[in-house]
Amino acid sequence: MKDAISIHDYLFDVADIGDWEGDEELVTDKVNAVYHSVWQALPDDITADQVEHLLPGIWDQLRGGTVLLEADEDELIDWALAYVRQQLEEGIPQTDTADEEE
Repeated sequence: MKDAISIHDYLFDVADIGDWEGDEELVTDKVNAVYHSVWQALPDDITADQVEHLLPGIWDQLRGGTVLLEADEDELIDWALAYVRQQLEEGIPQTDTADEEE
């Protein structure tokens, strides 16, 4: 189901990232690099609901702190991959969007 979802729907633009006191481009690049790495690691049968939970969840964990400025990209990617593994192991609550559309 992953092939029916586009990573580009989740990537950030500098204008979307908020105020990072002049480091908006750096933060945008790091978050997008994390998202791309996570995307590649996601299973092919992942649902849109799961992606909708995971990717914004990564941003929710990172925004507002200084870790995006202090950590290097590889550290952020390693953390995000561990976060995603944990979320998938614990089970992400799924909504049945097909029922909602009827």
